[in-house]
Amino acid sequence: MIRFLCISDIHGHADALRKVLAEGKSRGYDQLVACGDHLFPGPAPLETWKILVAEKAICVQGLTDAAVAQIDPTELNPETDDQQARVDALSQLHDELGELIVRRLAQLKTQARLPLESGHEIVFVHGSPVDPTETMAVEMDDDELCSLIGADPADMIVCGSSHVPFERKIGEVSIVGVGSVGEAPTPGIAYATILESTSLGVRVEQFEVEL
Repeated sequence: MIRFLCISDIHGHADALRKVLAEGKSRGYDQLVACGDHLFPGPAPLETWKILVAEKAICVQGLTDAAVAQIDPTELNPETDDQQARVDALSQLHDELGELIVRRLAQLKTQARLPLESGHEIVFVHGSPVDPTETMAVEMDDDELCSLIGADPADMIVCGSSHVPFERKIGEVSIVGVGSVGEAPTPGIAYATILESTSLGVRVEQFEVEL
């Protein structure tokens, strides 16, 4: 048996991440998996990264991770105060993280696949198997979700991006949205999911943490 603690959308909120990990450890887990949007635009991106590294987390790349890695803030021309604030935040993030960590964000894969002892396979993504930039969300109907699964062979898809936790079954495929650690829609709440893999299959335990 192995237990995965699955989180997403930390967005640089290190304090929230610590509280989620503490709750996860009280429940028991063997491996941390983070489904993207790890550092930007929250208050403690470097601290968040150090926690993920210390936990030996499996990290997949989210939209903000790709943006941080690919966009040079010195080449942007903001037209509004809000845009300028965003550019300033990105520039400050680059300075805080340094070139090495920015490069590591660029090297993150958009998917992580894990075979299980039951013979099943989990794919961890930020958005969806078809397109890492396309969100799988609780309000979507079966046809919409099916189009984002595509021909992916995984038995379970674990995703972030929507910030809202959910579980759905589309045919033989299970979809688990793990919600958000740092930007959940309910103030003062963070979401996480534990997946317990056994020879019989995978048990899903979703929980929330008060911040």
